[in-house]
Amino acid sequence: MKTILHPAHERGHINHGWLDTYHSFSFANWFHPEKVHFGALRVLNDDFVKVGEGFGTHPHDNMEVISIPLSGSLAHKDSTGAEEFTPTGTVQVMSAGTGIHHSEYNGSSTEEVNFLQIWIFPKEKNIEPRYDQKKFDAADRKGKWQLLVSPRKEDNVLWINQDAFLSRVDLDANYSIKYDNYLSGNGVYIFVIKGSIEINRITLHKRDALGISETDSFEITATSDAQILAIEVPMHISK
Repeated sequence: MKTILHPAHERGHINHGWLDTYHSFSFANWFHPEKVHFGALRVLNDDFVKVGEGFGTHPHDNMEVISIPLSGSLAHKDSTGAEEFTPTGTVQVMSAGTGIHHSEYNGSSTEEVNFLQIWIFPKEKNIEPRYDQKKFDAADRKGKWQLLVSPRKEDNVLWINQDAFLSRVDLDANYSIKYDNYLSGNGVYIFVIKGSIEINRITLHKRDALGISETDSFEITATSDAQILAIEVPMHISK
């Protein structure tokens, strides 16, 4: 097993006033030569957007963009014609493909929104742009992995144009769970949303992350009540 530790306090941090954001990987004006990507995972931003504010219309191409609200809600609009409200518990996936313009605003008039913005390099370039979102029940990840995103349409979750899988689990303190790769040879980026966990004698706290590769399974033990996001991605990609 190969691991790379990304402590929360080492993330890039920029406060724009309307947006308070933390970058796990090099992004915008923050650059770290050892934190450019983890396999096909290019961006993991932890964004806090104030009421009445948001990201105005801007373009993307050839990137899979996933947004996971952790509190509050998003208001989404894009050039495919999609115009959606994305509350906490709902996940959105956008394939930028040949090119898409979109905006993401705080969807609440009273509450700040905190969401994870994730970019993954695509498997196939220049596909037709697409948008989808799906609501997930938090009860279905209590003590077990809840699959959110998959390249396999038969999984009946959100589809992604990459051999990547996103899953969440909520663990009570002192409980353990095993993660088995969906595809052999993939790496897994474990991000602690809340609480604390231990993997291979490495302790992780809130917003810490651990990149794991060269193994197809590992065990996670919660050292306090914990919420965990697993991002499984190919480690070798053609950009």
